[in-house]
Amino acid sequence: MRKLVYYIAATLDGFIAGPDGADPTGPDGFWPIPGDYVQHLAAEYPETLPAPARKALSITAEGTHFDTVLEGRKTYEIGLAAGVTDAYPHLRHLVFSTTLTELPDPAVELVTSDPVAKVRELKQEEGKDLWLIGGGELAGALYAEIDQLIVKLGALTIGTGIPLFGRTAAFDPRTWKLTDHVVLESGAAFLTYSRG
Repeated sequence: MRKLVYYIAATLDGFIAGPDGADPTGPDGFWPIPGDYVQHLAAEYPETLPAPARKALSITAEGTHFDTVLEGRKTYEIGLAAGVTDAYPHLRHLVFSTTLTELPDPAVELVTSDPVAKVRELKQEEGKDLWLIGGGELAGALYAEIDQLIVKLGALTIGTGIPLFGRTAAFDPRTWKLTDHVVLESGAAFLTYSRG
């Protein structure tokens, strides 16, 4: 059965974005992107790089982890604001929203139904794992369905912002088992946890 993997960048203090929810790696962002971080992504998770980055880096590798990406409306709209209607054309791309009625790109699937039911359906299909890119609200809604966390831990703190599981996640303590880790010279760490 396919796993739902929350593969997400987070600060040392547990935030995935600033309070405004804007792209922390964008032109006005606060998140440093060191060379070894990009090299690690390209080598180990090439499918998670958006199409413009893949093109700039001449990456054509399919990737070995994911064939489907799931994201919430707010995260998707960050790409739209940058003029990108499908940041992941090399993956099956689903956007979850209760307010949108259509998407500008026919290759991107709009899901307006219950995200938990949809993820359970997707897990039963054949294929590689499902990549939950975010945002925090969708991760909070899917909290109980997440089988693995891959936290790209940045060597920075921001004080406040959007937490890993959003601001409305239910209190539900869970334990996780560290199954892999890579620490880069720049200070970033890739921490892989499976449900304990």
